[in-house]
Amino acid sequence: MDFWGPTSLPSSQDNRYVLVITDYLSKYVIAKAVPNNSATTTAQFIVEEVILKYGVPRKIITDQGTHFKNELMEKIALLMGFKHAFATTYHPQTNGQVERFNATFYPQLAKLHDDNLNNWDEYLPACIFAYNTGLHSTTGYSPFQLMFAREPILPFDSPTSTITLTKPNDYWTQITQQMKVYRRNVKNNIIHQQQLSKQRYNQQRADPTYKPGDLVFIKQTSKIW
Repeated sequence: MDFWGPTSLPSSQDNRYVLVITDYLSKYVIAKAVPNNSATTTAQFIVEEVILKYGVPRKIITDQGTHFKNELMEKIALLMGFKHAFATTYHPQTNGQVERFNATFYPQLAKLHDDNLNNWDEYLPACIFAYNTGLHSTTGYSPFQLMFAREPILPFDSPTSTITLTKPNDYWTQITQQMKVYRRNVKNNIIHQQQLSKQRYNQQRADPTYKPGDLVFIKQTSKIW
């Protein structure tokens, strides 16, 4: 979970931040435009937009900003029963999952919003829906499909002429089998993408080998007083 912002000017609805939370497995995103990045706003978002709609998460990872690391958040984590972990200081890669989405939705908002009205927050739900229903290159599925175990019905989809009703027990068996398949495929796809990323990184990375007794150059930076 992380804050994006602040914007240079408040929106027409007085919002300057976007609070974003991303599920690590499905990549499903929940985000909301908010006027500030206070601890109260963060706590209200977790309770109303996450817990009351999707249930209690097992763990939430955030940076160590005061809006996340405070007594109110500690009380909510203890009351609701989730673990609150903090990213390493000055190491944004720890929370890179949500950072990646922040870099994705900003260009989309920039294309849609009206500078004169400064109404970027009105287009935020549409950008989130487009992201959640689009095919994710890492998992091979859309975040919506992994979250709800079914394909999303999009506004431009043609309505079906038939409706199939199944018994509740049959549907439960079907959905549990689907989720097993999704998890297995997603795990394999993520591992494959990680290996590709590692290969690309190592192509530009030096890999020197040293033997005992070899001369090496050590650079000592001078201190600035």
